[in-house]
Amino acid sequence: VKNKLYAAGISKIVIERTANRIKLNIFTAKPGIVIGRGGSGVDQLKKELEAMTGKTTLLNIVEVKNPETDAQLISENIASQLERRISFRKAMKQSIQRAMKFGVKGAKVMVKGRLGGAEIARTQQYHEGTIPLQTLRADIDYGFAEANTTYGKIGVKVWIYKGEVLGKKKVNNEEETEKEASRTN
Repeated sequence: VKNKLYAAGISKIVIERTANRIKLNIFTAKPGIVIGRGGSGVDQLKKELEAMTGKTTLLNIVEVKNPETDAQLISENIASQLERRISFRKAMKQSIQRAMKFGVKGAKVMVKGRLGGAEIARTQQYHEGTIPLQTLRADIDYGFAEANTTYGKIGVKVWIYKGEVLGKKKVNNEEETEKEASRTN
């Protein structure tokens, strides 16, 4: 599905399976390309998936609100720029600057391979802000893409730090009111 709809900017695909049906949630930056004219693209994709799996398929297309802060979409964008022979430093810096404008707390991009057509493969990375990779509660989005250049494949990895995920405490209102009542007595 991802290879067929690469131009639609698919961030992720979530598959939910039951005994006789499959539910696909496709997160995309350009839902119009996936849906097609009058929903023809969805119908065609649904038929192909049902023929391949032999189960009823439910498709749900979800639009990604900020594609500039999605790590997978950023990595695919950098990879496409590298395929068009744009300088890897320029592509990396521009994408990080764009992400930082949209309010992310930190971004890191790593590019590996025969950069600029060099004989020896190198690794280049560029980061801005903070990227706490060792912190478990950090909300870090990761994306990976490969650019097929004339010199070979170049791997692009992107980490986007969006902030910390604080533990959600579920407090029952009944217990809270009982505690308050016991304090007043």
